Amino acid sequence: MDIRKTLFSVVTLIFSLTGSAQSYDERIAEAMNRSDWFALDSIYNEVPKDSISPFLDVFSRCMIGNRLNRPDISIPAFDTLFGNHAEELGLGNLINCAMMYSMDLSRIGENRQAADLLGAILPSVQEYLDSAWTTAIRNSIDKYTALSKFRPYGISFENDAEGKIPFKIVPVGPKEKESVLMHLENSSINGAAADITFDTGAGVNVMSTSSAQEYGLIPLDASSVVAGHGIQSGYHAIAKEVKIGNITLTDVPFSVMDITSGNEEADKYVSSFMIVIGSETMLQLKELTLDFINREITVPRQAPARSLTPPDMCFSSGMNLLAKGAIHDNPMLMNIDSGDASYGSLNKKFFDNNKEYITACATLDTVRSAGIGGFHISQCYNVPDMTLQLGGSRAVIPEITVGLEDTLPTTLDYECNLGLKSLMLFARIRFNMVDFTITTYPAHVSELVSPQRKIQGFKFTDNKATLLQSAGTVAMSIANGLLNVNAPTAPEL
Repeated sequence: MDIRKTLFSVVTLIFSLTGSAQSYDERIAEAMNRSDWFALDSIYNEVPKDSISPFLDVFSRCMIGNRLNRPDISIPAFDTLFGNHAEELGLGNLINCAMMYSMDLSRIGENRQAADLLGAILPSVQEYLDSAWTTAIRNSIDKYTALSKFRPYGISFENDAEGKIPFKIVPVGPKEKESVLMHLENSSINGAAADITFDTGAGVNVMSTSSAQEYGLIPLDASSVVAGHGIQSGYHAIAKEVKIGNITLTDVPFSVMDITSGNEEADKYVSSFMIVIGSETMLQLKELTLDFINREITVPRQAPARSLTPPDMCFSSGMNLLAKGAIHDNPMLMNIDSGDASYGSLNKKFFDNNKEYITACATLDTVRSAGIGGFHISQCYNVPDMTLQLGGSRAVIPEITVGLEDTLPTTLDYECNLGLKSLMLFARIRFNMVDFTITTYPAHVSELVSPQRKIQGFKFTDNKATLLQSAGTVAMSIANGLLNVNAPTAPEL
């Protein structure tokens, strides 16, 4: 089955709807087809529920819960969707929704239920699927079945204190690039000291094959697939104990694989990514504050209760962590990526929207980048002094890359990959994974930007909104859902 033919357009539903509810259904369908989960959440909460068609009512809750990290909302909604509306989904969305449902079940530790769900669906749809889809579903069943024998992400705090995870900023890559990464200090795996990279852009925890053997991880009978600049296969494994600062995590899942890129120069720096902790772990910790002044991550012992604060973070179709922000007066979704050792990059859509400014102010260059499974060379512009707004604060990015081509199709979910050096322009960044909000706190004197640098005036404009998925993309594809589409990336070469 061709993935492109399985994408479901809610717009087609509205033609069969009548009466005063139609305008609400149209607004909901439009938000879904733009993949604007913030708008969907706002619209759904403000309209009378009896003014929404029954299908869109339950489907809205499924998508809101899945994309805004509210499994308490999505899981009962998916249950209703499969119980009452399965025939309205069509084959493609039936499978996509089953994948999302199983992911949300796994997030709350119900891995046995996740495996049983997919195991019940596969026999009835298998004859309509190609081998890639069948393999993807079976791999998920194997993963959830294997994880059901453990209790992933047990969390304890030493001496019942607030969680404190010290980190250091380490140089990586060619010296002239001044690339940096976050490495967690006072960390160990199964009792042995470990050098762990903290990567908010990695959807899963990743470990090299050699490190998994060195630290005695328990291999699971389940294949793993990770996508960076290429696609790399491996297997899932469990670390019985991971200590980060004064926090102990038990039964921590990792995707284990060869993390090299195949490029000799890039692979000189592969040691920086031998062990990566990603946003999957952040979800379990519930709230984290990255303090770049004191060089520590703080985690409260008591998880915050959900408030009425509107979210400004969401998951991409590949389950990467995106945040609302703006660069150069362009509102956009940004992939928050501390595993990007540079200031970050903007994609071709940004170039197209700002071509005149960029060609007048920037320098044409070539960027060479590498990641798991691949290496890529592309043309770009290096644009100086771009205003950034994120999480309520402003900063100026001294230089950011603007690409002239989209090297990965998954980057259509977002316009900006915001790297660690840009994140360090703020004193602190707080991730509330319950409300799904990001808050930034400005530094009086940044370590990376001169205090004499003048911040330009900043205002939002709506004419360049960048909710980039095409109409009809309301359910994530199986392939994207199974891949960590922003896997650890070697520094620019």
